[in-house]
Amino acid sequence: MKKIMVIFGTRPEAIKMCPLVNELKKRKKFDIKVCVTGQHKEMLDQVLSVFHIKPDYNLEIMKRNQTLFDVSISIMDKMKDVLAIEKPNLILVHGDTTTTFISSLSAFYLNIPIGHVEAGLRTNNIHSPFPEEFNRQAVSLLAKYNFAPTERSKKNLILENRSEESIFVTGNTVIDALKTTVSSNYNHKYLEWVGDNKLILVTAHRRENLGNPMRNMFNAINRILKEFTNIRVIYPIHLNPKIRILAEEVFKENRNIKLIEPLDVIDFHNFMYRANLILTDSGGIQEEAPSLGKPVLVMRDTTERPEGVKAGTLRLVGTSEDEIYRNFKLLLTNQRMYDKMSKAINPYGNGKSSSIICDIIEKHLL
Repeated sequence: MKKIMVIFGTRPEAIKMCPLVNELKKRKKFDIKVCVTGQHKEMLDQVLSVFHIKPDYNLEIMKRNQTLFDVSISIMDKMKDVLAIEKPNLILVHGDTTTTFISSLSAFYLNIPIGHVEAGLRTNNIHSPFPEEFNRQAVSLLAKYNFAPTERSKKNLILENRSEESIFVTGNTVIDALKTTVSSNYNHKYLEWVGDNKLILVTAHRRENLGNPMRNMFNAINRILKEFTNIRVIYPIHLNPKIRILAEEVFKENRNIKLIEPLDVIDFHNFMYRANLILTDSGGIQEEAPSLGKPVLVMRDTTERPEGVKAGTLRLVGTSEDEIYRNFKLLLTNQRMYDKMSKAINPYGNGKSSSIICDIIEKHLL
């Protein structure tokens, strides 16, 4: 029996990897081990609970005010022992986090094959997003199996001279997660607060946006709220204290925005389902929201998901206050443009990605 170790450490990774873990466990040909690094803690635990997954290993690396140096050193030091004990035939990692990069490097040092889920996303700007663009490019150098979500991701890998035989287009496993979390009967006290008003869902957390870019985002939202009385904003705020201090400073006098604690995956997906519009600097939401017919304004200067921009589900608006304000107002006032974005076809798959990946692993690993 072949042993597969699935490794992840952050909330976004968990949302996308848990459906794959549960699909792998249905296959009786594999011995599945789950290792979490704890790069996120409370937010990670929420997702594991929703998908009923208990890790075999939890490295618990999370510390207050940790740097990328701290995270990297801690993961590598502890991962070495886990991999040496288990000796998996394959590790599966996801996307572009420090957990993904350092775990892959550790496996490479031990000659353990690597499968990279959500491979091939690129901005081709090594500093944006930081450090994620470096991480995903580096993992592509090491991976034996590249599970690309789209044909464009596959082309990116081929352009980097990755073997075409190692690349498999699978769709994105986040769509699998949505199929199990969204409910038409869902209720929540904050949705009751929104009432008959339009719900705008906001997320902002990226490291490169800390400081003036994030202040610009918040100022643009404030300007819109002063002009439109029929909208309410909900912002599940990241645990980073720098973000919390800034958000509380900018929004402290605005009664039409709720700064709330991070939502678990079921809550968050259902908030998206009921939102009119989403403003975000996140990556995964760019894939999730289009499946629910929700236009997304991406508050970043680059995106590694150009398929969504091309399909018309996303609009890249940068971090300028005026540009965010202009595009936000446009979607609130131009119904034709709103309908065009909300009805665009999602390019990220049909919710069967985990099964497709498992089939590929069975064919090539056994």
